[in-house]
Amino acid sequence: MTLTETNFNFPGQTAVYHGKVRDVYTIDNNLLVMVATDRISAFDVILPEGIPYKGQVLNQIASYFLDATADAVPNWKLAVPDPMVTAGVRAEGFRVEMIIRGYLTGSAWREYAAGVREICGVRLPEGMKENERFPEPVITPTTKADEGHDENISREEIIARGIVSEEDYAQMEAYTRKLFEIGTRMAAEKGLILVDTKYEFGKYDGKVILIDEIHTPDSSRYFYSEGYEERFAKGEPQRQLSKEFVRQWLIENGFMGRPGEKVPEMTPEVCESISRRYIELYEHVTGRKFVPAPEKDLTGRIEKNVLDFLANLSL
Repeated sequence: MTLTETNFNFPGQTAVYHGKVRDVYTIDNNLLVMVATDRISAFDVILPEGIPYKGQVLNQIASYFLDATADAVPNWKLAVPDPMVTAGVRAEGFRVEMIIRGYLTGSAWREYAAGVREICGVRLPEGMKENERFPEPVITPTTKADEGHDENISREEIIARGIVSEEDYAQMEAYTRKLFEIGTRMAAEKGLILVDTKYEFGKYDGKVILIDEIHTPDSSRYFYSEGYEERFAKGEPQRQLSKEFVRQWLIENGFMGRPGEKVPEMTPEVCESISRRYIELYEHVTGRKFVPAPEKDLTGRIEKNVLDFLANLSL
């Protein structure tokens, strides 16, 4: 059983936002209840089938890293009322996603291979190969789109267009580098390389804070450390834990989100194999055994747990 849509009506609910994979409920305009569904997206398209346990995996990885980085970078999290839910403060989100890349791979490599040498105002060195480590991690922000594709944008343009103030952007940049540094260290301890990731920030009580998920397979890419150098030297694909394998499967089956393209059939076997990869990533990045939560009545379970949390919160 998977959770692909929610329609809750919690006490004090003032708004609801259905994102690509998360449904966010606003309570009394100052609290967010974020439900990680089992939806999966690629190329900015929500795929037609849900992935078993994906929501739980994403939510629990994000919670693990939010707790691990809270001393270094303030974040929005207050509690995890259900394995698929995080509750926290409502910040005013910036319309920018901070993407940081330690290695040349994925979409950045596809652009580089096509001759592009500057991404988001960042000049890239000549002569790089796929999956090669950058001399220093590079930040390549995108504008956050409500619909359709996010767009690459430079630091200078963000500030010039007044999307984010120079002061706030400098803080976001510093936090992005700090989080990536911590995430890189934690990954290395588990035999992994944090290749690239994205962070989202907002403003709460006059301060910049981290919002949303971090270091999950939906927002990050990991390589296995073991064998990285040998594979790179031979020009072979890296063993990786990320959502890239889903994108590759779609590309091989003729889908890249372009007009007129049809999503290939997602059989139960395909969905189960994606689920296993997500669980594998959870266990690798956290070092914890994945314990599946009961999935008989996901909607009922989530509703009860959130209602209990809200009732205790108001005491």
